Amino acid sequence: MSADPGSREQREHQEQEETELDEWGRAVARRREILRLAVPAFLALIAEPLFLLADSAIIGHLGTAELAGLGVASAALVTGAGIFVFLAYGTTSVVARHLGAGDERSAISAGIDGFWLALGLGAVVAAVVAIWAEPICAAFGASPSVLEQATTYLRVSAFGLPGMLVILAVTGVLRGLQDTITPLVASVAGFGVNIALNLYFVYGLHWGIAGSAWGTVIAQTGMAVALVTVLVVKARARQASLHPHPGRVLTAARTGIPLLVRTLALRAVLLLTTWVAASLGDVTLAAHQVAMTIWSFLAFALDALAIAAQAIVGRALGAGDRPGVREAMGTMTRWGTWGGLGIGLVVVALHGVIPPLFSPDPAVQEALSAALVVVGLGQAVSGYVFVLDGVLIGAGDGTWLAWGMLVTLVAYLPILLAVRAAGPSGSPAHDVAILWVAFTGFMAIRAVVLGWRARHDDWMVVGAR
Repeated sequence: MSADPGSREQREHQEQEETELDEWGRAVARRREILRLAVPAFLALIAEPLFLLADSAIIGHLGTAELAGLGVASAALVTGAGIFVFLAYGTTSVVARHLGAGDERSAISAGIDGFWLALGLGAVVAAVVAIWAEPICAAFGASPSVLEQATTYLRVSAFGLPGMLVILAVTGVLRGLQDTITPLVASVAGFGVNIALNLYFVYGLHWGIAGSAWGTVIAQTGMAVALVTVLVVKARARQASLHPHPGRVLTAARTGIPLLVRTLALRAVLLLTTWVAASLGDVTLAAHQVAMTIWSFLAFALDALAIAAQAIVGRALGAGDRPGVREAMGTMTRWGTWGGLGIGLVVVALHGVIPPLFSPDPAVQEALSAALVVVGLGQAVSGYVFVLDGVLIGAGDGTWLAWGMLVTLVAYLPILLAVRAAGPSGSPAHDVAILWVAFTGFMAIRAVVLGWRARHDDWMVVGAR
C-alpha cells in the first residue's frame, strides 16, 4: 500500500518548520554572541578616547594655545602608538583561530609572543619620541606658542608609550579568547584614575599641560600592569611558557607587517589632515583637534562591532565555518550602519551644546559647532567601514588591507591638497567644515574599497593558520 499523501505532506511541513526553527535559533545565538562581545568592547573602547576628551576639556580651559598644542601632540602620540595597532588586531585574529581549532595553549603562547614584541617596540618608540619631540611637533607648522605647548605634552607622554603598546597586545589576546570583560574593567578603572590625576596635577599643582600628560602616563601604565597580571594567570593555568621565544616573536613581527602598512597609511591620512588644519590658523586647528577627538570617540564606539567581528570571524574560520562568517558579517554591517546613523544624529542635535564644554573662546566654539554637523552626518558611513575592516582583519586579510588603504590614501590626497591650496577664508567655521567634508570623502572612498573586497570569497581561508 502507498503511504498516506497527507501524512507525507505533514512530515515534510514539520521538517521544514524544524529547519526554520533551527536556522532562527542559530541566528539568535549568533546575535547574542555578537552582543556578548560587542557591548563590553564598546564600553572599553570608548574609555580610550575619553582619555583625550578629558584632556581636551581640562586643557581647553587653560587657553587656545594649549588646546591647539594638545591637537598637535595628540596627533603625533596617537600615531606613535596607533601604527602598532596590529599588536591588538593581529593577535586577536591569531588567538581566535587557534581557539576555534581547539588549541587553547597555542592561543595563549601566541599572545605571550605579542606581549614581548609590544614591550620591546614600546621602549624603542618611547625613546625616539622623547628625544625628537620638538622636531616632530614642528613638522605640523603650528605657531611658536602652540609648538611650545605641544612639545611639552609630547615629551612627557612618551613615557607612557610602552604601557600603551602592552595594553594593545594583551587586550588583543583577551579578545581572541572571547573575553571583552577584563579590558572593560581595566579601561574604566584607568579612565577614573586619569581624570582624578589630571585635575589634581593641572589645577591642584598648577603643572599646566604637562600635568595632564603625567596623569595619563600614570593611568596607562597602571592599566598595562593590571592586564599583564591577568595574562600571566591565564598562561600559568594552561601551562604556557612566559619566556620570550625569539623565533616566534620575529614571526609575530613579520605577520604584523601588512597591518602595520595599513595603519601607517591610515595614520598618514590623520596626520596630513591635521597638517592642513594647522595651515588654516590656530582657531581652526583648535576646533579641528576637538572635532577629531570626538570623531575618534565615536569611531571607538562603533568599532566595538569590529572587535566582535575580529573575534567571531577568526574563531569561525579556524573551525571552518564559512557560512557562519557570512551570516555574522551581514548582521554586523547592518548594525554598524544603523548605529552610526543614530549616533550621528545625536551629534548633529548637540552641535551647539558641545563646544562650550571644550573652550571658552567664541571663535573656537563657532568653528567646532560647524565641524560637528559634518562629523555627525558621516557616522553611518563610518559604522559600515569599521565593521568590514574588522571582518577582514579577523580573517587575516592583512596584505589586501594594506594595498586597499594605500589606494584610498592616494585617492584622498588631491582632495586634501585642494583644501590646503585654498588657504584660510577668514572664517574658521567655514574652513574647518570644508576640511571635515574632505575627510568624510576619505571615509566614503574607504567604504567603496572595503565593500568591493567583502563581496568576494578569497579572504575566507579556513584553518588554524
